[in-house]
Amino acid sequence: MLGLMQDQPLLISSLIEFVERHNGDGEIVSRRVEGDIHRTTWGGIASRSRQVANALDCEQLLFSDRVATLAWNGYRHLELYYGVSGSGRVLHTINPRLHPDQIAWIANHAEDQILCFDLSFLPLVQAVHARCPGIRKWVALCDADRLPVDSGVPNLVSYESWLGQQSSDYDWPTFDENSASSMCYTSGTTGNPKAALYSHRSTMLHAYAAALPDVMRISAQDSVLPVVPMFHVNAWGIPYSAALVGCKLVFPGPSLDGKSVYELIESEGVTFAAGVPTVWQMMLGHMQTNGLKFSKLNRTVIGGSACPPAMITAFQENYNVEVLHAWGMTEMSPLGTLCTLKNKHLALPADAQLQIRMKQGRAIFGVDMKIVDGEGNELPWDGKAYGDLLVKGPWVVKEYFKGEGGDPLVPDAQGRGWFPTGDVATIDADGYLQITDRSKDVIKSGGEWISSIDIENIAVAHPAVAMAACIGVFHPKWDERPIIAVVKKPGAEVTREELLKFYEGKTAKWQIPDDVVFVEAIPLGATGKILKTRLRELLKDYKLPTL
Repeated sequence: MLGLMQDQPLLISSLIEFVERHNGDGEIVSRRVEGDIHRTTWGGIASRSRQVANALDCEQLLFSDRVATLAWNGYRHLELYYGVSGSGRVLHTINPRLHPDQIAWIANHAEDQILCFDLSFLPLVQAVHARCPGIRKWVALCDADRLPVDSGVPNLVSYESWLGQQSSDYDWPTFDENSASSMCYTSGTTGNPKAALYSHRSTMLHAYAAALPDVMRISAQDSVLPVVPMFHVNAWGIPYSAALVGCKLVFPGPSLDGKSVYELIESEGVTFAAGVPTVWQMMLGHMQTNGLKFSKLNRTVIGGSACPPAMITAFQENYNVEVLHAWGMTEMSPLGTLCTLKNKHLALPADAQLQIRMKQGRAIFGVDMKIVDGEGNELPWDGKAYGDLLVKGPWVVKEYFKGEGGDPLVPDAQGRGWFPTGDVATIDADGYLQITDRSKDVIKSGGEWISSIDIENIAVAHPAVAMAACIGVFHPKWDERPIIAVVKKPGAEVTREELLKFYEGKTAKWQIPDDVVFVEAIPLGATGKILKTRLRELLKDYKLPTL
């Protein structure tokens, strides 16, 4: 017997319809590429997203055709989020920090038909357009009077003139909720990038989960600043969760330096922000130098890479901002876990609570996880055993677009497929996940494993260290030994001996790095993650001082 409920598919268009009807006056604030502050409402976004849909119909795009973006976080990008997916096409957000060769390959692999871009990325478009014959229209996200006269890009139009011809009346189509809605390519550290292809159903379920009290706890009372880019895993789903609850949304555009982000947080009364550690490091540095405080910010989600304990402490003790440590990946839409305390933890002393907050958190409903040994046997949740992390759930990929890489899933005894994350982790008795390393970055020394993340966290706790990355180097007796590459803060000084002494009492003696290498910069990937592969290349001629 089936339930007697109405059959309404979970479609992204229902989000924009809902927020327009129930929270249409909610404010959307954007710092534009032009440098000014633009203000609109959810009702305005809804109206213009229908114009986007009409424009795509006029271009005769078919159902599931791809529309690409090379854009910062802003209101026009948000209109494309809803206009493209809501009309049944697939939004393809391309990371503009990738190499032009990768961008051209990705656009061709995705079979993009239209590409919309912010003017700051015009040089990038000029570099790739001739290599992307499938793209029939290039749309610059600007007013008509700002369109370059001689760009060299064929079929280039301004976004405002493209939309200006269209009606804001549009009936959103109804279709299977499992239809593709958007796609995002992985960074492709080895080989070509692979695309996660999200569905309307997976996106809607993820939006519900992200807003939960034990996750981002977004509500209509919030003013939300997603510093995490909209070109990276849909800004962690915030553009969808924000519509779900009707909150104020604040976009930073291209201005991601510490001063600009802080000023936007203060001027727009931001209560909740989300971003990667590198952005917050710049902002905290600006605040510390200028003796600044927050007036309304009360929490931030930090993910993308492990958040150093020193950053969690700085936010909470110096600025009274709760840090919600998170973990996920492109293949998970991206949220997998988020770290909030349980009721039984509230009576614990602050240092004991901090030990919990340093972990990546508990699984969100919709995600299951387990750790396994090299033979695939599940390991206990005791906070000590560590193994390869596997996940499954309705917003976790089952395969990549066009079958790239084959079938990635690992079946269990019941035949259910689990996605191998490539992370090594522990899970404690309360279900808190702690990533100890990427499987390719774990250092094996004398038969014992050393977590490079732990080594890095200790280094960045030193007041003179701005950034640190740990890698393993060859040792004839121990196979590998850790060394730490360090970028010093401007004007700060620390010696090799002082930094190695800083490790004493904070980790086992055999886990202390054998050497410190001071560098001008540590290579970062397109999403702000440390590129260990590139760092190893840079230090390929390094020899341990004892060898």
